[in-house]
Amino acid sequence: MRLRLTPREDSFYDMFADSANNLVTGARLLVELISDGADREAIAEKLRACEHACDEATHAIVHRLNETFITPFDREDIHTLAVRLDDVMDEMEEAADLVVLYKIEQLPKEIVQQVEVLERAAELTAEAMPRLRSMKELNEYWIEINRLENQGDQIYRRLLAHLFGGTYDALTVMKLKGVIDRLEEAADAFEHVANTVEAIAVKES
Repeated sequence: MRLRLTPREDSFYDMFADSANNLVTGARLLVELISDGADREAIAEKLRACEHACDEATHAIVHRLNETFITPFDREDIHTLAVRLDDVMDEMEEAADLVVLYKIEQLPKEIVQQVEVLERAAELTAEAMPRLRSMKELNEYWIEINRLENQGDQIYRRLLAHLFGGTYDALTVMKLKGVIDRLEEAADAFEHVANTVEAIAVKES
């Protein structure tokens, strides 16, 4: 058992939880955005607000880190986790923004599967963040995130095959590929978060 002579700053746990909950909001907005008849410009604006909130949360964590002498776990890991949570939101917001900027009216139905993977990954990430306090019951989280990322890879490859199958003209292919690439990067970013959590848990065990 470790002994501490100086009080440890534990507010980081709540800040990570807030960031992860924001990802859930962002993923659910993506679900709305790709729905038939959605007001995509309005939803993309909400996602931009989520992205700004994530940026502010990341800055708050870094600011707190710079002011804190005793941290709950490695300082570098705190910084990395904060940035990687933010990276997820950046990718999701960019995907939504591209749909609006490119004025894409019809999205391939497989994109629904891509976004469902992101929504589930966001929920699992939000559920995992509070468990950082105890560093317990986290292994199922990163295992499931890894499985979801593999599933996302398969969906992405099928989408690419569909895009290049002759159904779409070249310009539409370029536009849609830009969107699905960002969604794939978001899935990868969720895995990077999980890998960071695993590394922290291993160090602290």
